[in-house]
Amino acid sequence: MKRHLLIGTIFLALAAALGAGTRFLENLTQLHAAATTAPRFEVDPLWPKPLPNHWILGQTIGVSVDAQDHVWIIHRAGSLEPGEVHATTNPPTAQCCAPAAPILEFDMEGNLIGHFGGPGQGYDWPESNHGITVDYKGNVWIGGNGRGTPPGGRGAGRGQRGVAGSNVLNESQTGGIQGYFNDAMVLKFAQDGKFLMQIGKPGQSKGSNDTENLRLPAKTTIDKVANEVYVSDGYGNHRVIVYDADTGKYKRHWGAYGHKPEDVDLGRYDPNAPPPQQFRNPVHCAELSNDRLLYVCDRVNDRIQVFKPDGTYVKEMFINKETLGSGSVWDIAFSKDAQQKYIYLADGENDRVHILERDSLEMLTTFGEGGRQPGEFYGVHSIAVDSKGNIYTTETYRGQRVQRFMYKGLAPITKKDQGVVWPKK
Repeated sequence: MKRHLLIGTIFLALAAALGAGTRFLENLTQLHAAATTAPRFEVDPLWPKPLPNHWILGQTIGVSVDAQDHVWIIHRAGSLEPGEVHATTNPPTAQCCAPAAPILEFDMEGNLIGHFGGPGQGYDWPESNHGITVDYKGNVWIGGNGRGTPPGGRGAGRGQRGVAGSNVLNESQTGGIQGYFNDAMVLKFAQDGKFLMQIGKPGQSKGSNDTENLRLPAKTTIDKVANEVYVSDGYGNHRVIVYDADTGKYKRHWGAYGHKPEDVDLGRYDPNAPPPQQFRNPVHCAELSNDRLLYVCDRVNDRIQVFKPDGTYVKEMFINKETLGSGSVWDIAFSKDAQQKYIYLADGENDRVHILERDSLEMLTTFGEGGRQPGEFYGVHSIAVDSKGNIYTTETYRGQRVQRFMYKGLAPITKKDQGVVWPKK
């Protein structure tokens, strides 16, 4: 009997000690989190202002901020449904609505101050616009991820304003490696819409080691030091490729880990498998930091890979590694401090924006939630930052919008997942 009492007493003492230790560790974790700071944001539910001309947006698949803090977006008019464009029928079915011009420019107050885009003389407008970048000279670059139809085939035609059709690639799909690929080019324009340069020709891609053509390029970034354009290429190819930003002359390209890219079918992403040695489709972004490191979005592989400008591999980090489907790493932007201490990552599968510490690539906190109300996301696709540190996001699928999140300074991290960052009273 005494022996049983002694064992019971020891057991209770151990349980109490274990509970106290657990609470101590929890408190220590909370204190550590509170001692760590990260940028804080609040959604601006009144930005931008309503569009004129009964215009509405389709899948909104790119955002960039220029040197004047003007916000540029690109959307797909061809993704709109018949019921959304009743004002375009002959005779008009109703007063609303009509597709907005593909490329739109807003000022800081949310006013629409410029627009252009669509087919024209001297260039090949994409079947399915994708990505927009305004470079340090003020030039506007776009890509495209539409497979289209071969010459003589039946299709809606490049960039036609209209309703959704088979020429518009769904973001949940990947380009694959077989068949015809119309959007094998990137285009460069002045801000007034004047055509400046095209790299690549429709339907001419020969794969991931073709230096003259692209294959469903997702996005560009421009290095003002070397005056080079980096293309994340893309929905059909498995690489980053670099050209002279003025002449379009080929410079270099590489795949995952700096390897020569291969057009092989990797099958479905398996989070438990060894890290894949090639990029999956799409290679969705490539962003160059102030200290000259290139951060590449390997979207469906749920990872960021980091390189030097010559393609030398530096490191990688998986983000929400268990994410399947369209993947977790869609687009990134850097914070506006000189050191670019933070990365803001758009995760369109989980409908969140993640805040990472750039040096370690550690995820610090997350904001957003799936939905269509301000501060929520439905397919958050692209992300950019203005000079004041405010974040801009665009949404694909039926999100079809641009949102602004106001920078509110650094604050202690109290929650890993902040949810909707609604304005505080």
